[in-house]
Amino acid sequence: MITGKCECGRVQFEIDGPIEDFSHCHCSQCRRMHGAAFGSFAGVAKAGFRYLSGETDVTAYQSSATSTRTFCKACGSNFFVALDSEPDRLYVAMGVIDGDPPRPDGYHIYVGSKAPWHDIHDDLPQYDTAPADEESDAPQDT
Repeated sequence: MITGKCECGRVQFEIDGPIEDFSHCHCSQCRRMHGAAFGSFAGVAKAGFRYLSGETDVTAYQSSATSTRTFCKACGSNFFVALDSEPDRLYVAMGVIDGDPPRPDGYHIYVGSKAPWHDIHDDLPQYDTAPADEESDAPQDT
């Protein structure tokens, strides 16, 4: 079981199931929402996500025509992004997950719009947009 909580502790959750996808998103929305060079996300099955406390302290923001971001009303911690194109999956912010749960190898997305002051220093695959949007599944040289 994977557990997590917001900074103020009002909202707590659990995920019954594995992390199926692990990405580092460099898009401008993730940078602003996380106040950082990128946001790291755990892709999980929506059916396995459950609030343990504080669900009334959760609010949502439709950040684009196809995605909704969920966060704590009290402290502002980001919980997850829900994409219309993937109704059975949530992308949970790794920063609110407790500990170091097992996860697949990661990759970087939206590197084409990354912060100009940030350099990526690992060998993970990089995609200018999202892997599904690229012409092929091959990582982009950036």
